[in-house]
Amino acid sequence: MTMTRRLGLFVLTLCLVAASAQAQRARVTGTVVDPDGRPARRATVLVVDQTAVRGTDVTDSQGRFHVANLAAGRYELRVAMEGFAATPVTIALLPDDSQTVALALQVSAISESVVVTAAGRELPRSRVTDSVTVVTADDIAARQFETVADALRFTVPGLGVTATGGRGGQTTLFTRGGESNFTLVMIDGVRVNGFGGAFDFAHLPVGDIERIEVVRGPQSAVYGSDAIGGVVQIITKQGGPARIGGVIEGGTFGTSRVSVNTAGTAGPVAWGAAFEQLDTDGQRGETSQAGETVSNDDYSRRNVSLHGQWRGEGGTTVRSVFRYGTNERGFPGPWGSDPGGTFAGVDTLARGTNDNRLVSVGVSQRLGTRVDQRVELSHTQTDSLFNGPFGASDSDASRLTFRARTDATLSNSIVATGGFDIQQEQAGSTFITDASFTEIPVDRRMLGFFGELRFDPTNRLSVTAGIRGDRITREALPGDGFARPTFGDETEVAANPKVSLGWYVRPTETTPDWTRLRVSAATGIRPPSAFEIAFTDNPALKSERTRSVDVGVEQALAGGRVLVEATAFFNRYDDLIVSVGQSFQNTSQFRTDNLSNSQARGLEFAATGRTPQGFEARATYTWLHTEILAVDSTESEAPGGFSIGDALLRRPRHQGSVELSFTQPVFSVFTSIGTRSATLDVDPSFGSFGGFFDNPGYAVVNLGGSVHAWTGVEFTARVQNLLDRRYEEAFGFPTLGRSVMAGLRVR
Repeated sequence: MTMTRRLGLFVLTLCLVAASAQAQRARVTGTVVDPDGRPARRATVLVVDQTAVRGTDVTDSQGRFHVANLAAGRYELRVAMEGFAATPVTIALLPDDSQTVALALQVSAISESVVVTAAGRELPRSRVTDSVTVVTADDIAARQFETVADALRFTVPGLGVTATGGRGGQTTLFTRGGESNFTLVMIDGVRVNGFGGAFDFAHLPVGDIERIEVVRGPQSAVYGSDAIGGVVQIITKQGGPARIGGVIEGGTFGTSRVSVNTAGTAGPVAWGAAFEQLDTDGQRGETSQAGETVSNDDYSRRNVSLHGQWRGEGGTTVRSVFRYGTNERGFPGPWGSDPGGTFAGVDTLARGTNDNRLVSVGVSQRLGTRVDQRVELSHTQTDSLFNGPFGASDSDASRLTFRARTDATLSNSIVATGGFDIQQEQAGSTFITDASFTEIPVDRRMLGFFGELRFDPTNRLSVTAGIRGDRITREALPGDGFARPTFGDETEVAANPKVSLGWYVRPTETTPDWTRLRVSAATGIRPPSAFEIAFTDNPALKSERTRSVDVGVEQALAGGRVLVEATAFFNRYDDLIVSVGQSFQNTSQFRTDNLSNSQARGLEFAATGRTPQGFEARATYTWLHTEILAVDSTESEAPGGFSIGDALLRRPRHQGSVELSFTQPVFSVFTSIGTRSATLDVDPSFGSFGGFFDNPGYAVVNLGGSVHAWTGVEFTARVQNLLDRRYEEAFGFPTLGRSVMAGLRVR
């Protein structure tokens, strides 16, 4: 509690110091032109000081922009536009000053963008000190992705996406060798992970997405638990010029998809809304190795999202978010590879439904020109029902979160951040019961205080240091009368620091072939999930912890038209929680336990190149080594058959992709190949009890393109798995064969 009081006093001090700043208004206007000297329409101009984005505007049809209400000081002007970049222009504004600036675009391998996830506030990507990748709405449209999982698979180095089958199959994300529940997932600032960090990426549509920000490495110093391996944040379309878009398409496997979205601004009010529906028969009619017919692999989902924002003249902004999604899928079971002969046959009855709701309201207030305060209240709820051969079962999880944050600019080179959040979580299931078989929920409360200091002494150097303290309380849980013991009330206190640095060895202001170094080190924590607590016979089941270091370099070449990135990372995991029982087929035998120590280390490479003629090439590669270092039970063997020296499950040693595209005013085409090496996996039906097996590697080729019929309307078509390869991302669960989709897109 002493640490809590000190951090609380720190936050209060920031407010009092920064609120004393006087408001001094200035403005900057100007124009943006393309490489041929023509006005650049819908380019986003960012006005940036040493610490944050202080103003933005989108150019009109004449390439003009206007940003007002700026404090006196020194600023950089940067331009964010897909496929282009502009040399930053530095200006100095006096009180009530007005300046006019001309900005010229050049073809660039990497485009500037706003990133909010890395620091919790708006920063230009070029000033972020973490390993970050941004997937934009233009990327999604050009490559015709259907889901967020498609947008992350192979395109972001360091990520491993694993799906149990085709569309709608459970889809998990492994970040830099960490577990599938190590990545915090946020939508417009609201965490949407389940109790304990699990998240299924299969059901996230892309129709209303403005960009996806992926930050790799522990972010617990800002976000607390669930961010032990990284953060994926989805930023949706809202505000800006009034617009509408949509997709209607259909194809093989009885698949159809309809998506409609709109966003815009009317005076002080901004909005965003979207609806998407997808239906597919999946692999119904396919035959298993035993000659049985798959009859219930169908999948459907519906998603609705509404966003509203009101901006007052006094610097007050009120935001609201509502999202609802429902999906239903058949579960034929692991009807693919069965080396141990343990599969009991295609399940013709199993079917599951999920309903997800998110509601959030937030208020931000700018005090003077040097302090920003934000508070947010959010609630998420997930309800799931599963019907199988042994009857029906259900599960539910909810989270109520209150978060407050203050960002204070203490000088032209120093910004300080402080805040706290409170989370109340509850999860229940048909299988979480006491000795009398009465369902009992698992309840947990988390209180976290965080503070961060960012120092930018020059345009070339940025240093960030922060720490977060968490108090995690879990209520008592009675034993189940079988293996699970009684758990008493438990309280855990943890502190997680982080430090990161970014340095332009060769700055962008002096050369288009700039060089930048990044270094970061951090720790993280993830308390057990409800499932892990409910199905353990270990009364001392511990929270997972990680220590991580990464070092990266970015090098622009060929006048900025080529960008090469390389990052080395080193992760150490303590008390990793693993399944040591029969997984999901018979949950009464499912057990969890801690491994003492394990590690993951690797290298990430990415390269992007563009030409003025419309060609673009992208390549990624990840080398990953994971290893169990020590175990809790004996010197050589962990629970469930895990041994010292074993690799962690479903982590490929090699993974990479190559993508080529050609874009012209009338048409565009793209092709890609993604590949990964073999992984260590468990028996599809009996988990580790059934033994460990090598899941072979694979390569998959995609091809697609679009034709512009008239302004804002395109005909689209794509072929996924062009060569009709048979492979399994998760052992025992075949993915789709060759799949063809075609349709109409309005933008």
